[in-house]
Amino acid sequence: MSKHLSTEWPILDFATMQETVETMHQWLQIIGKIRLKAMPWLNHSWHCTLYISPAGYTTNAICFEGGTFELELDFIHHQLQIKCANAPTQHIPLATSTVADFYHKLFEKLAKIGVNVKIHGRPNEMDPAIPFTSNTAISPYNPHAANLLWKAMLKSNGVFNKFRSGFIGKSSPVHLFWGAFDLAVTRFSGRTAPLHQGGVPNMPLEVMQEAYSHEVSSAGFWPGSKDSPIPVYYAYAYPGDEAYAKQKVLPEQAFYSPEMGEFFLKYEDVQSASDPDKMLLDFLNTTYEAAANTSNWDREALER
Repeated sequence: MSKHLSTEWPILDFATMQETVETMHQWLQIIGKIRLKAMPWLNHSWHCTLYISPAGYTTNAICFEGGTFELELDFIHHQLQIKCANAPTQHIPLATSTVADFYHKLFEKLAKIGVNVKIHGRPNEMDPAIPFTSNTAISPYNPHAANLLWKAMLKSNGVFNKFRSGFIGKSSPVHLFWGAFDLAVTRFSGRTAPLHQGGVPNMPLEVMQEAYSHEVSSAGFWPGSKDSPIPVYYAYAYPGDEAYAKQKVLPEQAFYSPEMGEFFLKYEDVQSASDPDKMLLDFLNTTYEAAANTSNWDREALER
């Protein structure tokens, strides 16, 4: 790879990027809901997710009413690009503003290219779930912080895709869920799972139950929140086995949280490692093995 295409693992300081993360989360909710309404339903809500692009986060191409459009948050040029197969590209600058203002500008631009989509006007997996059009508080945007977070997800995305390639069973794409703002990849055993009990704020129970209709081993990256201000990698099994928590995983910095029922690895431990890719891949592989072994997955049939 040419040197100018290479990107180092950036240092993330949640304290300096918190407000920008919160602003971006609102934007992603709006954009994700547009994709949700415009795309046909896909198992486990995979139709509504976003993806990492060479410039930011994208919906990928959306086929809608005979046409095709795409929404991309560009963190190099700091603009939302609204691309259409048969109309000029529309742009919205990414800057400190209000969620309501972003919402109105986006739907005005969509109307210009003939995309008329109506979405549920409140966030999901957030509490409080303030309606987008009523969210008139100033939402700060720091371009440098947004760029660093995207670069961290870009690097994570590459390792996640490498990890995904070793599995021939059913696996999700590596995708960005706008509900919790996490980049995730999920493997499936092929067996059905007990009905999920829900409990996620502002998330319909039937959506959670369909998402977890089958046994999974899932891992991802989460940038943190006000209540948990540390960017982390996570891994969990559903439904899981009591022995899962007691499994030995790598690297040595990884730990299990009884409260969350998940393994965690701090992003800063990966970023500062001599070989970040290997450390993260070790975490992904060993937490999957912990899930597969304790839940008796048919590993010979599922692994390449």
